[in-house]
Amino acid sequence: MKWLEEKYKDEPFVVIGVHSPKFDNEKDVDNIRSAVSRYNIRHPVLVDNNHVLWSTYGINAWPSFILIDTERNIIGKASGEGIRNALDREINKALERGKKAGTIAKKKIEIILDQWEESLLSFPGKIDIDPVDKQLFISDSNHNRILRVQLEQGSRGKILAVIGSGQEGLRDGSFEDATFNKPQGVVYRDKKIYVADTDNHAIREIDLENKTVSTIAGKGVQGNVRQFSGDAKRIALNSPWDLALDEQYLYIAMAGNHQIWRMELKSGIIENFAGSGAENIVDGKAYMAALAQPSGLAIDGEKLYFADSEVSALRYVNLKMEEVRTLVGKGLFIFGRLNGDFENALLQHPLGLDVVGNKVYIADTYNHAIRVADLEKRKLTTLIYQPIKGICKIDEKECAVLSLYEPNDVVYFENKLYIADTNNHLIRIFDLDSRELKDLVID
Repeated sequence: MKWLEEKYKDEPFVVIGVHSPKFDNEKDVDNIRSAVSRYNIRHPVLVDNNHVLWSTYGINAWPSFILIDTERNIIGKASGEGIRNALDREINKALERGKKAGTIAKKKIEIILDQWEESLLSFPGKIDIDPVDKQLFISDSNHNRILRVQLEQGSRGKILAVIGSGQEGLRDGSFEDATFNKPQGVVYRDKKIYVADTDNHAIREIDLENKTVSTIAGKGVQGNVRQFSGDAKRIALNSPWDLALDEQYLYIAMAGNHQIWRMELKSGIIENFAGSGAENIVDGKAYMAALAQPSGLAIDGEKLYFADSEVSALRYVNLKMEEVRTLVGKGLFIFGRLNGDFENALLQHPLGLDVVGNKVYIADTYNHAIRVADLEKRKLTTLIYQPIKGICKIDEKECAVLSLYEPNDVVYFENKLYIADTNNHLIRIFDLDSRELKDLVID
């Protein structure tokens, strides 16, 4: 849509978004307004909470498109991705017909956008920690950059490096010249940071010693290939969202393909690993299983845990057996905030997680919560959550601090949880001993 809006910016062509929500969290107007800002949407968005327009136009899939001419006739209808060229052709024809008929406006309608205050961070997506040097790496997603922060005493941090110019783009080079496009997942090892550069559909490598950024996978355009094994630079990726490392592979949560891929860093060979590409929740052999927008990864030994967001699930891949298993989650339209046994517990669109011993800490994004999955007891509990705006709860007790607002990631370090509190534009620290939730103050 951004491409079409830019092409026809001087023409009387108007996009109106219709938001027909799936999740309960997506019905809140403030959350929608935040999402409009986060994704830099430049057109008006109609909130269709009761699916009135959805039903009226006979929609049954996200995304769907309706093209209406100057006579209020529906002249085109389509759904799915990859139809930009077809839309472009029909829009061009409709504009020409409108001009010939004299029914089209002489100038484009003016749209006034909400203004948002700038802060140090803008919708921070994912984080990782170097446990030796005690450094935190932040994907400052909407500022199109990565921050390297030295952790200090007293919940403070100092920026050691800003990686990326802040401009939106795909350019390799020095820290000052390189560009990213809405980066998400970051993972650190041996003086290098690997980045899931989501809207560039690429994997980038940051060399902290040489202070350079390079592209190691992806072609910079969105692809939809679901079976591939070969040179990582020769394949178009599809919205890589998070990363995890073991001794041999870099694992990639390929949210756009509903798959997990893996790349051997030594050889540069990338391949699809788990998920057939079908969007659902089906366990079994990795290549046959069905995933649904995997968005968070964490490795513990032979298990790769992942947050499968569209089915509100906690799942894992047994790396030795190459099999997918579900711990929590039931289906595409079953979600909530319910504690208890894994078989009955519910999440709502989780995006991030970390595993420590027999516990998996989950950024339960649309519940504005941090949940804990006890792998030994097979129970899910709530650690931090926001039941209503302005009130935070820790272990079911109220706390007088800013609540979490769509947290996207959580990382464990020195008995503390570091949380990417995305819609609050903050990094938060939760002390598992004192049960205090604080802001990381970054200088």
